Amino acid sequence: MGKEVIKLEDIKRDFKVGSEVVHALRGVSFSIMEGEFVTIMGSSGSGKSTLLNTLGCLDTPTYGEYYLDGVAVRTMNKDQRATLRNRKIGFVFQNYTLLPKTTAIENVELPLLYNPKYSRKERYDMSVEALKAVGLGDRLEHKSNQMSGGQMQRVAIARALVNNPAVILADEATGNLDTRTSFEVLVLFQKLHSEGRTIIFVTHNPEIAMYSTRTITLKDGRVISDEYNGKILDAAQALASLPVEKE
Repeated sequence: MGKEVIKLEDIKRDFKVGSEVVHALRGVSFSIMEGEFVTIMGSSGSGKSTLLNTLGCLDTPTYGEYYLDGVAVRTMNKDQRATLRNRKIGFVFQNYTLLPKTTAIENVELPLLYNPKYSRKERYDMSVEALKAVGLGDRLEHKSNQMSGGQMQRVAIARALVNNPAVILADEATGNLDTRTSFEVLVLFQKLHSEGRTIIFVTHNPEIAMYSTRTITLKDGRVISDEYNGKILDAAQALASLPVEKE
């Protein structure tokens, strides 16, 4: 593994709710190196969502420093954070967040529209390559309502990949999928990891952690464990072992 992609130093995030101050994050520190596949776990109220928003440059810490691919985030203004987010992070959400009535190509092109250095042809070509990379080369012109949940999530992953981001940030990316489709998506994430992608997978599902290289667990706004996985399970093997569904 090479460089440090994520570095958190004593991150604290406080929210004022009425007259009360809620301490959502209470001094979180860790680093993630290029090429890691990290699961971030925690139950409701653990600070998981606040940490996700911090990592995704959607929110800034009250205290502490966050470095994304060597860039200090906390002192940035909103527009600077938005640009950094667009260039450095590929998001994959539980509910796909695809634009309705638009094709797979149009959805994947979206992050590139905010980057003036790409021409229309470059945007199209990069989107085709990203869709081929997730096994959807034959679905380029299909619209969201013509695709299954698994296919829609693959479009979302292609959209996350298209900018060649420093990190892919997945939020409960298998949460809306059935067991077989979930494993198909996990196979894809393991493939991307094997190609050197840095992946952060935020989930409450402990099973997901068995397919990643490292698990960080939060409780009450603090990291309570940070462990490397000594026995990483093979999602493709798990998928192959599932019973075949009868029509």
